[in-house]
Amino acid sequence: MNGKKLTLGFCITGSFCTFGEIIPKLKPLCESFDIMPIMSFNAYNIDSRFGKSTDFIDKIEKTTGKKIIHTIEGAEPIGAKGLCDVMIIMPCTGNTAAKLALGITDTPVTMAAKGHLRNGRPLVIAISTNDAMAANYKNIAMLQNTKNIYFVPYRQDDCNKKPTSLIADFTKAEEAIRSALSGKQLQPLI
Repeated sequence: MNGKKLTLGFCITGSFCTFGEIIPKLKPLCESFDIMPIMSFNAYNIDSRFGKSTDFIDKIEKTTGKKIIHTIEGAEPIGAKGLCDVMIIMPCTGNTAAKLALGITDTPVTMAAKGHLRNGRPLVIAISTNDAMAANYKNIAMLQNTKNIYFVPYRQDDCNKKPTSLIADFTKAEEAIRSALSGKQLQPLI
C-alpha cells in the first residue's frame, strides 16, 4: 500500500472495568495503523466507578489524534465509504455481541460494524462479558461461525467468583487483527 497505514476502526463498548487496560493498547496500535476511534453511547456518556467518561474520551482522542465517532449518524459513512480496512470491538460487551448476532443496529458501534462487514472486511471481537457462558453463549457461538468475524483469544475471567464470565487477552489484540487481515482466526482461541 505504498507505505500508507491501514485504517483500523477501534470500537469501544461499555465494559468499563477494562478501560484502564485497553486504552494503553491504543498507543502501540497507532504505530501500525491509522486509528478511527468509535464509542457506543454508553461508553461515551456514562461515568462509572472506573472513571469519568470525559477522562477516557480525552485520553483516546489525545492518543489517536482523532475525534471519537459517538453517534449513529457519524458511524453510518464508515461502511458506505469503506473507511476501515479492519475493525476491532475492544471491549465487546455481551449486549453488543447479542446485537451483532441478531443484526440489531442501534448504537454507533453496531452501525460501524454492520457497515464494515457489508464490505466483506474483517471484524475482530475482544469479548468482555460476565454472561458469556450463560445468556450470551449462543450469540458468541453464532458470531464465531459468521464470515469475516474473528475473535481475540479469550479465557474465563474469574472462574470462582464469576463462573460464566469471559474476557479477551487484550495483549493479543494486534496479533488477532493481523491474523484476521490474512483471513485466519488466531489460535488457540480459548
